[in-house]
Amino acid sequence: MSYTCFDVEIADGVAHIKMNRPEKRNAMIVEFWAELPEIVRDIDENAKARAIVLSSTGPVFCAGIDIGMFQNDVAGPGDKNHPQYGAHFYQKVKYLQASLSALEDCRIPVLTAIQGGCFGGGVDLITACDMRYGTEDSFITIYEINVGMTADVGTFPRILNHMPEGVVRELAYTGRKMGAEECKMRGLFNEVYSDHATMVSAVMDMARDIATKPPLAVYGCKRAISYSRDHTTQDALDNIAVWNMSMLIPSEMMEAMMAGQQKRLGKFEDLPIVQDKTGT
Repeated sequence: MSYTCFDVEIADGVAHIKMNRPEKRNAMIVEFWAELPEIVRDIDENAKARAIVLSSTGPVFCAGIDIGMFQNDVAGPGDKNHPQYGAHFYQKVKYLQASLSALEDCRIPVLTAIQGGCFGGGVDLITACDMRYGTEDSFITIYEINVGMTADVGTFPRILNHMPEGVVRELAYTGRKMGAEECKMRGLFNEVYSDHATMVSAVMDMARDIATKPPLAVYGCKRAISYSRDHTTQDALDNIAVWNMSMLIPSEMMEAMMAGQQKRLGKFEDLPIVQDKTGT
């Protein structure tokens, strides 16, 4: 299937989703918000891959939300005194939030490779992923303050999981750029690479390695980490106990141990295809 904003390739258990509008600095236009969750859910729910890599093309990773959306789509009725203005705006922002939450909600890990600038909505995007990697020339900026906005699509509740509150406040209030090395130092980036090709190659290798692990166990790790982040320690301990009580598969454990001893790749079952609402 062809998309306006993305190219998709699947090989070796890894789905590579590439933003493909470098001439527009990969700005997030109307089609972006529909296509991204559609692609992610198709990969996840139909068990087409065991890991996802999200990358970009051109000198800029993502210029953020296309400003035309605010004029033509997000705001709805142009008059703030219009009775439907606030309700329409709220509904649209929830839609945008859900589009990016598809990355966090899917069962498989999502790794993202960032080159050049990552502006505004691009920061919302990368913070919804499991792991982030950057080139030496990459940077993030919570740019919304520079256009008179408060970031509302996902940056704040997620970036606070990686950086101290005071640093996040500084970025939000000033809109300053944070370079790759500082992003790594602060805990947002896992690693920094010299150039785009080297980074994408390394991130694809990481994703392929993840794809060799037992998919159900990887899914359990993703779910348990996210749950632990958002709940108390006691609730998280109980949750993982119930998860393993329900999901631990002795045959998968035995295969993992035998594969390790025999120095071979394990033979593991893919995650089940997600059934539709009819149960078929």
